[in-house]
Amino acid sequence: MVRVTTTDRRGVLRAGAGLVAGGALAAGCSAIGAAPHPAAPDAPPTGAATPTPVSSAAPAPRAFPHQPAEIAHGPRDRPRVALTFHGQGDPALARALLTTAERHGARLTVLAVGTWLDEHPEMARRIVDGGHDLGNHTQRHLAVNDMSEADARAEITGCADRLRRLTGSIGAWFRPSRAPTATALVQRLARDAGYPHVLSYDVDSLDYTRPGAQAVVRTVMARVRGGSVVSLHFGYPDTVAALPDVLAELDRRGLHAVTTTELLS
Repeated sequence: MVRVTTTDRRGVLRAGAGLVAGGALAAGCSAIGAAPHPAAPDAPPTGAATPTPVSSAAPAPRAFPHQPAEIAHGPRDRPRVALTFHGQGDPALARALLTTAERHGARLTVLAVGTWLDEHPEMARRIVDGGHDLGNHTQRHLAVNDMSEADARAEITGCADRLRRLTGSIGAWFRPSRAPTATALVQRLARDAGYPHVLSYDVDSLDYTRPGAQAVVRTVMARVRGGSVVSLHFGYPDTVAALPDVLAELDRRGLHAVTTTELLS
């Protein structure tokens, strides 16, 4: 296990502080401070380069026979946890989080918003080639549980289509937007789109409330245990600053951060 050094932490903190000053923040999955991205077209603008699919394809969704249709955590008797990130916001913050995890020997699960992939298609390659899980967090990050069947289906398949175009796969997981769990309708639509399970979580970091890095660390570590699935977000400097301490504390407790696929395998 590679630990993040003090120098690494200071670098991450400086990067996060600079982005705070620039106002580069993204909304979380709560209604608090949330502002949906505008809808994006189904294809790149005329004259735009079509992104090259990633060299190592994203894992396809797997069915785990002993797991429920909606998964909130993995086996409690293994020293593993899954740190899952709602994927949108400034890509510089996303890269900082991915780099910190990789230096530490950890792997993450990223549930990407389709419009974010439209704006930053290179992030699909960055996530998958880093050994992380990449999944579907709907196309526009709207309240999918409140939509009509047709609209909810379009949200799920729209993001799935973008993931397939960029990686050759619809991604490893689906998580509903603006809700910790999915309605029965959304679960069914996710299955129809090719996702055997909906991914929920049992630990909410509350990082989208911008409580400060140490508050994020305290919240996660007060609730995490073997098998936990932790909800975090790209787009918040507090999360970037908190991650080194979260990983170090997980180490101290003998827990290792793995992808959700690894958590359940």
